[in-house]
Amino acid sequence: MRINRYLASCGVASRRKCEEIILAGRVKINGKKVDNLSTDIDEEFDRVSVDGRAIHLVETYSYYKLHKPKGYISSAKDDHDRKTIMSLMRGVKKRVFPIGRLDYDSEGLILLTDDGLLANLITHPKNKIDKTYIVKIEGKIDENDKHTLENGVDIGDYQTDKAVVSILEDGENTTRLEVTIHEGKNRQIRRMFDAIGKHVIFLKRTKIGEISLGGLSRGEYKELNKHEMQYIAKLKDKKDV
Repeated sequence: MRINRYLASCGVASRRKCEEIILAGRVKINGKKVDNLSTDIDEEFDRVSVDGRAIHLVETYSYYKLHKPKGYISSAKDDHDRKTIMSLMRGVKKRVFPIGRLDYDSEGLILLTDDGLLANLITHPKNKIDKTYIVKIEGKIDENDKHTLENGVDIGDYQTDKAVVSILEDGENTTRLEVTIHEGKNRQIRRMFDAIGKHVIFLKRTKIGEISLGGLSRGEYKELNKHEMQYIAKLKDKKDV
């Protein structure tokens, strides 16, 4: 097993983050530092450590969903000492990490797990996992704007793929929409609306794949239910990523 996938399967972090850890020289195999991403691990005989702490493959994983409030960083720690979502996971004893991100000013659904394979399956662009958001913008939106969002828009360093856009409420000074994308570029939804000259004043993610926020209050979390776990099992059958 490649070293980045091994670390992710041990619950260290997502596969992408594990690659950063490896390249930073924080990993040792049998006492020797390794920083080559092509290194293979013998799961039975190799002794692997990260920052001096021995790691092992996890046999039973944990899966949670959290309603992230605005004003929290969706990572395990923050260099600027801002509040992170991990402070909301009181009572969870296992070392879980968030799958993907929601920006500081947004709220909504975040999945947390110690299953690195699942994290990679959900975040890998190849798998095109839908993410659905409720968006409130200043002003109105016309059919040309809606068409642009649905067919892809230049957000500066990236041309977005097709999206599904529905107008939920057309108010006097604001418009409320539902937007579904399968990408996850940094602040993508906000940048999409910026590209058509619209300012986002509220953004909430309500769904990732078949897992929905449901009735979770802000700051509340719970383990995934039976239906959601069946969806997770279906995703994990895709082992070619």
